[in-house]
Amino acid sequence: MKVSKEQVAEHRTRIMVAAARLFRQHGFDDVTVADVMKEAGLTHGAFYGHFPSKEALIAEAVGHVLPSAANSPDPRRPAADYADGYLSVRHRNNRATSCLFSSLGTEAARGSADLRHSMTQAIRYRIDYLAADVDGGTSHAKRRAAIAAWASMVGAMVLARIVDDDEFSREILSETRASLPLR
Repeated sequence: MKVSKEQVAEHRTRIMVAAARLFRQHGFDDVTVADVMKEAGLTHGAFYGHFPSKEALIAEAVGHVLPSAANSPDPRRPAADYADGYLSVRHRNNRATSCLFSSLGTEAARGSADLRHSMTQAIRYRIDYLAADVDGGTSHAKRRAAIAAWASMVGAMVLARIVDDDEFSREILSETRASLPLR
């Protein structure tokens, strides 16, 4: 049966959304193409009509959900509000839809050039986004503070997920938030 161009595009999007969710939840290595296709509600055989390899899927799925100027929320959310949500217990507990950097950062560092490029662009975007709302007298000071804030936020989320003590995990999140120079 012939599938329309619209259906092909919709299937491709379903595959990328399912893959991004599964990768964040389980990591790149522990998710198979069959897992992704099942989650997307499609047959395993249909995968290669959309992607040449799992590596290509990883790069595209991650790129599909990474923040960028093209898919940024409108109106712009203040960086302080963003940090409040990011450094929350809800975000910590919801790995499947959480930040790719805190879920997959160490795995992505060993990923393909395309994956790393997508993530680099998203890191630049997030730093620019935060720089608009950090304290600092010069653009250089604001950028430095934004880099430190973003690195602290991602690192805090990684640590909060690692520890096996909920009270300590919450402390990591709240103390990191309190230390950020975001207004």
